[in-house]
Amino acid sequence: MRVLEQMREHNPLVHCMTNTVVTNFTANGLLAIGASPVMAYAQEEVADFAAVAGALLLNIGTLSAEQIESMIKAGKAANQAGVPVILDPVGAGATTFRTEMSLRILAEVKVDVLRGNGGEIASLVGVEAAVKGVDGAVSGDAADVAHQAAKQFGCVAVVTGEVDVITDGTRMLKVANGHPWLTKIVGTGCLLGAVIGAFSALDGERMFELTTEAVAFYGIAAELAYRETAEKGIGSFQMSFLDQLSQLNDDKVNELRRVENGRNEGTGNE
Repeated sequence: MRVLEQMREHNPLVHCMTNTVVTNFTANGLLAIGASPVMAYAQEEVADFAAVAGALLLNIGTLSAEQIESMIKAGKAANQAGVPVILDPVGAGATTFRTEMSLRILAEVKVDVLRGNGGEIASLVGVEAAVKGVDGAVSGDAADVAHQAAKQFGCVAVVTGEVDVITDGTRMLKVANGHPWLTKIVGTGCLLGAVIGAFSALDGERMFELTTEAVAFYGIAAELAYRETAEKGIGSFQMSFLDQLSQLNDDKVNELRRVENGRNEGTGNE
């Protein structure tokens, strides 16, 4: 697939309603891959931006009641315009408020891609999980949790971890690309949601395939960045990671991607 080439030629506008901690990193990351970011939060304009964007990212990292109202307004406008919506339920399970607001968005907005760590996604489907701040892990099988979320919410579910799981409730793939240093940089998970949005803007009918390509591309960029900076440290890794996002091409991604069928007993995959 020549996804990167198509995405960079298309230069999709990604409307990011994200948290204040990661705004700059998210914007720079989108620019690096060849997309265009816009950060708009006011209720007076979010519907206008969402309707003309290539994708809408809803990230609840620094949550407020007012922000939720803006997100739902933007989400409904995106739905009406056929614009893909990506939800990152940051910290769901850590507090009742975060969990309830994530579920409210899922109830009132058609979410196309739900991306989170094992603890966050498990919390939304009622599975036991350990959540500490914005970090979380699921006590059971991440593949089962992802499958349950995809079925329950009618979306593509992405559970990130040592191996990332992507499923639409019928098909499932596992992506082994990535590096642990991604967890040492604030905002890498949040940026992944935005990158998925940029890829999904290409074709709303291929959400599962494009999400998988986005996750693999992202992981490969991290691997290559680590190769260049292993002896230097996390700060250099962050800079190199942005470089790799901007320089990677489809041929290199196709060469290095480690994507496997994720069919697991009990997931209901066909």
